[in-house]
Formats: sequence, C-alpha cells, structure tokens
Amino acid sequence: MRPDTPAEHIAEAERLIRTATRYPEDQEPLLLQAAAHLELGDARERASTLYDQLLADAPANPHLIKALQAANLWEYGHEAEARALISGIRAAAPTDPAPWEVIAEALEAHDELEASHECFTEAATLLTSEDTPLTRATAALLTGRHRVRRLLGLPHDEWDMVADTRHSGPIPLDELHDPKRIWALGSDDPAELRAEIARLRAELGDRRAALSRPFPVAILHWPQRELSELVASYPTLAAEYPSHAAHLAATEASLRALAASGTTNLGIVTGSVPSYEAFAASEKTSPASPSLLAEYATTLAARGKATPWPPTPTTPCWCTSGKPYAECHGDASGAFGG
Repeated sequence: MRPDTPAEHIAEAERLIRTATRYPEDQEPLLLQAAAHLELGDARERASTLYDQLLADAPANPHLIKALQAANLWEYGHEAEARALISGIRAAAPTDPAPWEVIAEALEAHDELEASHECFTEAATLLTSEDTPLTRATAALLTGRHRVRRLLGLPHDEWDMVADTRHSGPIPLDELHDPKRIWALGSDDPAELRAEIARLRAELGDRRAALSRPFPVAILHWPQRELSELVASYPTLAAEYPSHAAHLAATEASLRALAASGTTNLGIVTGSVPSYEAFAASEKTSPASPSLLAEYATTLAARGKATPWPPTPTTPCWCTSGKPYAECHGDASGAFGG
C-alpha cells in the first residue's frame, strides 16, 4: 500500500533511511526517495537536511539534488536561498534534463512564468538537436515548456509542435494546458460541465497510471554460480529452481507472458546470495522462504537495479551467455539458448 497520510510518509521515509544504512552503495537513490516522502509528510526541514547530507557526500548527480533542494526550500519560506541555487544550476548548464525540469517547475509553481519559460527554453536549446533523438526526459521538457507558453499566451513554435506530436494521452496538450479550462467548471451549461469533468477524469487517470508503477515489473534472475550457492544453502528453494537452464527458460517465459497480457515497463533484476541474505535479515524472514523471492525482486527494482526487458536483438542476452539476444533467449522459435 502506498503512503497516503503525512504520518505514513514519515514512516516510509524512516524505513528508507534505515535501508540506506544497510546498503551504502545505494544510499543516494534511497535517501532521495526518503527526502521526497519527508516533503510529502510536511517535514521539509528534515528533507532539507537529507539533501545537504547528500551534497556533502559527493553525489553522482549534484545538480539534481540542488534542484530538489531549491524547490523544497522555496516551499517553506527560504526563497532567497532557493533562487541562488536555481541561478547556480542555470549557470552550470547540466546536460541532465531532470534538474532543468525541477527548477523550471519550481519557478512555474511560484508564478515566475517568464523565468520558468527561460529555463525550459535554455534546457531545450542545450539538450535537443536535429541529430539527437528525443528521450522521454527531453520530451518532458518540451511538454513543460508548452504548458508555460500556453499560460503566457504565447503562439505555438516548432518545439510546441514537437511536444504535441510526442504527447500520447487522450486529451490534446492544448486542452490540458488551456488556462481557461478551469472556468468551465463554473459554467451553467450541463454539457460543458460534463465535458470538463470527463477531461479531468481522463487526465487524473493518466497521472494515477503513471504513479502506480514507478519501478519496473521485475523478474528475478540468478547467475549459475549464485543459484548453485543459493540452492545448496537453502534446499527448500530447489523446488523453485530445478536447474539453472530451467530457471533461465522460466524467466524469459514469464516476461513474455507478462508482455502478452499487456504489462509494460518490464525488467530483470540479478540476485546474489549475500544481498538476498541481507534482505532476508532486514525483513526478519528466513532466506529459505520461497515467498521472499518476489519481495526481493521488487526491492531490487525499487532500488534501481532493474535492466529493461526485452533487449534489442543485437544486444547481449540478459542471461550473460554472451550471445546476441536474438540468438539466445530472444530466439523467436522459442528454443531458448543459454
């Protein structure tokens, strides 16, 4: 169950902070999640302390952490410090879209629409070109820029057209970003009111669907040496893994079945016995329990350990055989290699 109340968010933040102490190699993503929950739990000063802690530890993405810190500080009255951080990020011109989106949206949230538009435009100029395919992250910058331009009453330009074409939701961006949409809620015309409610419901449905799966649906993969050690240490798991070849075939088959059922955002996480035993200890559960395997896979995915599936046909197969995926477990004949 997802946290809903402030107390639940605080409790989830505490759990993530404890987990970060057990997995120092994953401290940065875990503490970032914890800080987000602290913000949602209205514990913004504690979140700020976590951001400062991360910045002191030479993080992998300092610009993103500074951007999140700026947005958080502004929300609880530290506008001058937030503006200083935002100016520093803009001067640094990071090549990661994420900090640009955070600071542009922070400015937008505080009615600094012209500055927000400048940020989105600077990012788009820096990170997009005719020779560089748009990623989901850079497309999000163009969508944000489109929204701010609509609020400013600016005419469409080429980037707005690109944002329109990349948008896949049921409601066109021009409608989603129309400043006058909210006025329809006060209309005396029942048809207009019903239409606006339908649009809002569709938009909310899209957002809920996106939030419902922040991490990949992941299947657990054990390398041969790790699987041998696992089964030797915990014989009750032998029924789950009769052989390594069977395990690999079952992994691919499970992923294909999920894909055929319409499940998206699939991934593979690779287990190791020490990691699994540490997870079992943290959950106060025996590693011999088969029911723990799925929880372990979910936790690895939540910690950013999932590799997207399927690979491209020419990419080395996920099973580490060294063969291209199309010639191994991606073999269309179903005669899985490995």
